[in-house]
Amino acid sequence: MNMITVRDRESLRESVRSARAAGKTIGFVPTMGALHEGHLSLVRIAKGEGAFVVVSVFVNPLQFGPNEDLARYPRDEDKDARLLERENADLLYRPDPSRFYPADFSTAVEVAQVSDGGEGARRPGHFRGVATVVAKLFLQVQPDFAVFGRKDLQQLAVVRRLVRDLDFPIRIRVGETVREKDGLAMSSRNAYLSDGERRRAADLSRTLFAARARAGHGEADAAKLEEEARSQLAAAGLSVDYVEAVDADTMTRVATVVPGVALAAAVRIGKTRLIDNVFLSDPKD
Repeated sequence: MNMITVRDRESLRESVRSARAAGKTIGFVPTMGALHEGHLSLVRIAKGEGAFVVVSVFVNPLQFGPNEDLARYPRDEDKDARLLERENADLLYRPDPSRFYPADFSTAVEVAQVSDGGEGARRPGHFRGVATVVAKLFLQVQPDFAVFGRKDLQQLAVVRRLVRDLDFPIRIRVGETVREKDGLAMSSRNAYLSDGERRRAADLSRTLFAARARAGHGEADAAKLEEEARSQLAAAGLSVDYVEAVDADTMTRVATVVPGVALAAAVRIGKTRLIDNVFLSDPKD
């Protein structure tokens, strides 16, 4: 069966109802498009459960700050559709922004605490936008489960808390970070990088994995690992926004490396901002 493409909530819900009537569970993969192997790996997780898989492509304006890259964020509708067809996604949902957020839209969802540090501290309002769009999409799609990538670690923590606190009857599945051969985490924003910047960008993941190796050899002092990573990133010519050892569930800073602690970082290379994280010890899930 060919993939269905819909742009309105009513058609989406009718397709989901039909799938449920046929005995299918509903799997959901929300994206902002410019799809790459990282996104497609999430689709494969959903397909692996035998579900009717809905993929949304929506560049959410609420999660971009006034000086961020909303206008130039990569978009390629035809390529996205081809890739999803290849992965046998069942439905592509491309909501119309003017209908998704009507002119008098005035409701926001905010998840406190887990969104306070890291990206939340540097991008005010970002996770309010994330939580709002995810809540709306969950209510529109009404999936049995949704798949998110671990690359966006704090977003994953926010979504999990949203589901828990608001009693959404949805399971959250997690896909591991997909990386290029040199270790760079796949991201739609990698397309912004020049050739020279692209080569330097791999130093972000190299630094994080070096910290993981240090932790594996017994270094449990989170502050030392943070400082070493900052120094290495700066020496590589990357502009460091932050390097933080955090509990991946709560996103709170930690002093000691224990299971579930990740080292999360954000850097700037030219005009491009990249994020990444690695677990310093095994994740809890």
